[in-house]
Amino acid sequence: MAKPHAIPASAHPVRAAGTDRWLEHVAWAPRAGERPADGLTQLRTEIEVAAPLDRVFDFFADAGNLQALTPPWLNFTIRTAMPIVMRPGALIDYRIVLRGLPIAWRSRIDVWEPGRRFVDRQLRGPYRWWNHEHLFEAIPSGGTRVIDLVEFQPRLAWLTGGLVTRDVERIFAFRQQALSRHFGLRP
Repeated sequence: MAKPHAIPASAHPVRAAGTDRWLEHVAWAPRAGERPADGLTQLRTEIEVAAPLDRVFDFFADAGNLQALTPPWLNFTIRTAMPIVMRPGALIDYRIVLRGLPIAWRSRIDVWEPGRRFVDRQLRGPYRWWNHEHLFEAIPSGGTRVIDLVEFQPRLAWLTGGLVTRDVERIFAFRQQALSRHFGLRP
């Protein structure tokens, strides 16, 4: 089996020392491919929280808060040195443990529009394809609408698709509960 190719350090302005080594040697972290032409699963969630847009976006702009939005059963940890400057091209390395298997995950911020939206895409990790758009809308009568648009395809989708889709739905249900607890729901 060929050893996975490490992304050159010069290509990553935002990174932690030794992160590639961890990705290559400690956890399973295959490269994601190009966007598949078919077989994608799409998930959309929406929640209206009782906080102003700037406060909600600032919460999401701090990558350290991602752990609070991730269910404990994933044993999620951020491996990139904090704080992470969020901007197009920023790389964030994580690790999850799923069913006892440590899995490395590297995301890149492809779009960063403060106060409006951002998009993260998996470069390495458990999915053949993962693209997550986060949208934020101020509600004229108060509060913020948070919309998650996720497009994904699991590896070995013919075998794992149902289980992975159920897990992703559980992750985003937890995320909505966490946002509700943190900001309160808009009446």
